[in-house]
Parts: sequence; structure tokens; C-alpha cells
Amino acid sequence: MPLYLIERNFAEQLSVLTPDAATAITQVNADAGIQWLFSFLSADKKKTYCLYEAPNPETIRDAARKLNLPADVIVELGDQRVNPAVPGFYAPTRGA
Repeated sequence: MPLYLIERNFAEQLSVLTPDAATAITQVNADAGIQWLFSFLSADKKKTYCLYEAPNPETIRDAARKLNLPADVIVELGDQRVNPAVPGFYAPTRGA
């Protein structure tokens, strides 16, 4: 399944995600057929950068709408990633 990086912009600083909120997000994503892999919070706590597996960007947007979350930028990632620990620097993102 394709990988996507999602940038979410929030007007105010984010607080810590509660276990109940994470469960709700995971359930809505599962119902949509997408998987939240992990997220990074920006230093100013106003943006998150989330890695997802999803069939297409529209399923990510639909889940975000249901959760009342922004999905400001969605970038499909390629099949390779640069990894300085791997000889030659390139490794498959999935599979292989």
C-alpha cells in the first residue's frame, strides 16, 4: 500500500494525545482502510507530520474530516528511502 506524509497545521499548540483519542483515530482509520504509522510534533507544537499507509489521498482526507483534523498537505512517498546506515544509502520503503 502506498505511503503518505501528512502535514497538519493547528491554530493553537497541541497538548498530549490521550489514549482515548488515539483509539478513536485508530478506529476511524481502520474503518477507512488506512493505517497511522507514526507522527512527529513540530517544536512549536502547532504542526504534526504523520506517516500513513493508505490506498489514496482521498481516504486520508475523508478520515481527517470525520475526526475534525486538518490534512493540509498530503505527499505520496516513493518506493525508496535514503538511509545512511544502509550500504549505498537506498533501501526499499516497503516489501523486499
